[in-house]
Amino acid sequence: MALSNAVRKRFRAIGHNLKPVVTIAQKGITENVHDELERALKDHELIKLKLVTANRSDKQALTESICNDFKAQCVQSIGHIVLFYRAAKNPDPRLSNLLRNRS
Repeated sequence: MALSNAVRKRFRAIGHNLKPVVTIAQKGITENVHDELERALKDHELIKLKLVTANRSDKQALTESICNDFKAQCVQSIGHIVLFYRAAKNPDPRLSNLLRNRS
């Protein structure tokens, strides 16, 4: 399901204050990075990642790979920073970036 423009705008506003949870560099998505991404998406729903790649096409490929592998959606991509969203089945109000930042 694609996100509407209003939802994207809200998520971008929330994501502005977030720090990157994980930095993915030369080694790509290792087992530990995979586990941490899965945990972060499950707990926080909206996360920010730093993707250090050689060029734009590598960053685009890595972003698409994360979207496909984790069933997440790319909300925004600026420079090396990418904002991802995946709805939690049972969001925890203490951990979810969406529930903690309701306005």
